[in-house]
Amino acid sequence: MPNSVDGSITDSVTQVNTKVLGDTPATAMGNLMMPTSQAIAAGAQNLISGQQQANVMYQAATVQGINALMNTGNAVTGTVTGNIIDRG
Repeated sequence: MPNSVDGSITDSVTQVNTKVLGDTPATAMGNLMMPTSQAIAAGAQNLISGQQQANVMYQAATVQGINALMNTGNAVTGTVTGNIIDRG
């Protein structure tokens, strides 16, 4: 039984092994980048949700402030009228 192997067979095995080894870094980077991008996207969604909730709160605070300003005149008028009636 001969111990030598045809050169084309060894070349084929070498090329297959080289391709497998060459694909490993790309696969590893893909496995790293996918969860990283998903985590960044989830963080961005949380940020947007927080901004929306803050905008609702800011709008409610603005409405309350405007209502307080608009009712100040009525409070002054009511106080003055009450004082006039008490003196009368």
